[in-house]
Amino acid sequence: MTTQRWILVFIFSLASDTCRTFGSGIVQPFKGESYYVRSDCPFTLTSFTVNRGEYSVTIRRGRNGLLVQVEIIINKVMTLLQNGHVVVQNKSVSLPYDHTYQHIVKYGIYTKLRSSLLPFTVTWHNVDGGINSLWVTLESELSTDMCGLCGKQNLAGHRHELIRDSQLHDLRCKTRDPVLQKNHVCSQFFRKTKSCLQDNNSHFHQLCRDNIFGFENSHEVFCPFFQEVASQCNQSRINRFWRRLTRCEKPSCPGDLIYEKKGPAFIPSCSNPDPAPFYQELTETCVCPRDKVFNNHAIGHHCIPESSCSCEFAGKSYGNGEIRSSKCQSCTCHGGKWRCSENLCHRKCVIEGQFVTTFDGKQYVLPRKCLYVASKGPNWMITIQFNQKGLSLRKVMVHLSKELFVFKNSKVVFEGREIMEFHQTDHAQVYWLSSMFVQVHTTCGIHFQIQLSPEIQLFIDTPDKSNDKIKGLCGNSNSDTTDDFTANSGIIENSAQPFALSWSLGHCHGNIPSNCTNRENENYAHEKCAVLHQPTGMFAKCHPHIPTDYYYTACIQRICNTGRSRREALCIGLASYAKACDGLGVVIGDWRRNTGCNLKCQKNQEFSYNMHTCNRTCTSLSGHDIRCDMDDDPVEGCGCPEGTYLNQGQTCSPKKECACTYYGGIADPGPVVISRQKCNCENGVLSCLPDCDCKNGKVCVSCSEGPVNIVKKTCDHIGKPLDTSETCESGCYCPDHQYEDHFGNCVSLDECTCVFSGKAFRTGQQVNSRCKTCTCYRGMWQCTEKPCPGQCQVYGDGHYQTFDSKWYRFSGQCLYTLVQDSCGNKKGTFSVRVESVPCNQNTLTCSRNIILKLQGKVTLTLSDMQVTRRLHKGWTGHDDSLYSIQTSGLYIQHVCVNWRTPDLCRKLRPFLSCE
Repeated sequence: MTTQRWILVFIFSLASDTCRTFGSGIVQPFKGESYYVRSDCPFTLTSFTVNRGEYSVTIRRGRNGLLVQVEIIINKVMTLLQNGHVVVQNKSVSLPYDHTYQHIVKYGIYTKLRSSLLPFTVTWHNVDGGINSLWVTLESELSTDMCGLCGKQNLAGHRHELIRDSQLHDLRCKTRDPVLQKNHVCSQFFRKTKSCLQDNNSHFHQLCRDNIFGFENSHEVFCPFFQEVASQCNQSRINRFWRRLTRCEKPSCPGDLIYEKKGPAFIPSCSNPDPAPFYQELTETCVCPRDKVFNNHAIGHHCIPESSCSCEFAGKSYGNGEIRSSKCQSCTCHGGKWRCSENLCHRKCVIEGQFVTTFDGKQYVLPRKCLYVASKGPNWMITIQFNQKGLSLRKVMVHLSKELFVFKNSKVVFEGREIMEFHQTDHAQVYWLSSMFVQVHTTCGIHFQIQLSPEIQLFIDTPDKSNDKIKGLCGNSNSDTTDDFTANSGIIENSAQPFALSWSLGHCHGNIPSNCTNRENENYAHEKCAVLHQPTGMFAKCHPHIPTDYYYTACIQRICNTGRSRREALCIGLASYAKACDGLGVVIGDWRRNTGCNLKCQKNQEFSYNMHTCNRTCTSLSGHDIRCDMDDDPVEGCGCPEGTYLNQGQTCSPKKECACTYYGGIADPGPVVISRQKCNCENGVLSCLPDCDCKNGKVCVSCSEGPVNIVKKTCDHIGKPLDTSETCESGCYCPDHQYEDHFGNCVSLDECTCVFSGKAFRTGQQVNSRCKTCTCYRGMWQCTEKPCPGQCQVYGDGHYQTFDSKWYRFSGQCLYTLVQDSCGNKKGTFSVRVESVPCNQNTLTCSRNIILKLQGKVTLTLSDMQVTRRLHKGWTGHDDSLYSIQTSGLYIQHVCVNWRTPDLCRKLRPFLSCE
């Protein structure tokens, strides 16, 4: 069969950037006349190359006239449309679907694929049996090497050549000539369109007969054609009669949805009740009734009031008013949106062997086995030292003013003495949490945990103060990851190696391998560490909270180059992820038993994933256990079972066998004389006969009953370092949990007074000091300042900073709202949306599109170093007071929005900085 036997009929021309095919074989190319092709052979609809990236759309029709297979390739990523399914890279996907190179979404009654590399979209309409309408849109001239049925964008092709060159080889398919035969519906329809189509009416009529022949009873084939003609005529008279004449009914909508010929492409839903606050693309669509939104959190197609929407988190649905809580915060579902309390969890610096996470969340690997400064402040420093053999830490040294604590060999040593349970100095409180972990609280504002077995690891909480003066491997805790690699010399390094080595002290002992050196270990690691990734495995509960990629990579590297057994290295790697989850309140369960990582406890101690030290030792029975006042992160390890207490021999004993600890010694159970006082030790508690007469509500305190620091009994010394050199003197003091205020009265902590400029102030009273307003609370001044202007910015490959200076990484490929003032209502005045534009050959972001919408009047698009605008609602753009644009070199410095408030422009300038 030769191409001359094809019937080519002119109908009408579309805009030069759209190519469409519909019905049983109508093709409207980018440029030139439309024509008809009847074939079940595969054809290239369009194909071109841009920046070495290949783009193509191929189609094949079935014997029912509909498209039964469409293949779309965008830079080697293949998407297949078949049997109503969308298959990307051989995997069926649900919508919306996001990929580095493309996004696929529901678009009214249609489905749209949009490339993120080029202004290139493919839109189609699914019906029973296939696709009855598909079009390709190119928003700018992209390539001169185009081929396919759509032809070129800027040149009308020869139809015979287009058909011949576009058909793909397939011996099983057939191509037929259209049959010249009259059709009653076509004749009636075009008898009424003469005034609209005029000289072209006969050409429309001919194409109608070609399209409908053999498919007279298939509304899915001939209705798209009549709809196209009616839309081209756009006359109310034709719009009234064409559906009745052709028996083409309006599209039906599922559930509660209602059909609209021209409505929003993206309808309000519970997840996104206001998808486009200023400008909404219009198309044929199904919408919810007025004052309702689509409930996309439930099965089916139902519309509900927005106030009745549920919320979702970690794959679970929460009804309106339900609360979900974690260790860090609680959130309440309110009309489909979460309202959350302040996040109470501190950021941490974590050093697990060679793997480091800074205070601001930057993760890297140490390059060499050295002595490093982990973190340091004005009067404290924490150093870590690697073993010369293996890749674990040998010891951690903590310098607090003139005090030195050394953590190594599963021991804690201070001034040559081992700390077995609890020790308090002027600057620190150090105590064991379990057989594995030690907790340190300091007066310098730094608090941390150290894991001593089976391997030394360090977990440092964000310091309470002087964050700008913190330095070392952990960074500076200023919510900015870009300066985490600040070297000892003050310069910001570009990579981890020179930064880390700048904080090394003395000679290093070899490099830390970055690749596997043992193939057998590598295979074992990939197999065993994969348990972290399993979507239904024991760690799956934590996946929505903490991604596993970093921990999986660390697990593999740890096993590959371990100096201990592979099983031990695996268990240490899995424990790192489990501890991170526990820190957020996500309980993994008995993961050690399920992975063969069980720990053995010494003597009669037992293992727990949440070991408590509060009132679990014999010493704690002798007085108030200050460990009960601490809010330490949960730890695993061995300790005494409930109802027993750890004694001096590190075994667990009942209360009646506990010795009594007092200031200056230890007394065995039974009668004892201390400082000429008759005492009795029973159940770990020492009781002595009082020898003082106290008045004014004060009580008699005997130093033999326990250590008492007299200075800490006054409001004046709350918050000051504890001086352990203070000599205890028996006498009259305020009762426990009360303090002597500046007026000589015993009061609770909440009622403690404060002093300013020599004058005493009661709780709740305020004073002004420079720019601060200070309120007396619990013996301390709490001061506030005027808030500084905030700045929100995004740069690079997904680095975001919020107005509250919170930095985070997010590499999504969609169009995202960066900021808008329409949250919670429909009367916003501006919005800023950003979209990453990836590099052609990898997934990194090469540039970013920015869309600024103002008062529903104008949309400014910043893309490819240019600013374009779109005017809405008849706004002419002559009023220059709405916005102004200033540039500086290669940067668009800011787009300033000018409203009636004189200083609003100045206030809004810093709210966004995009690079």
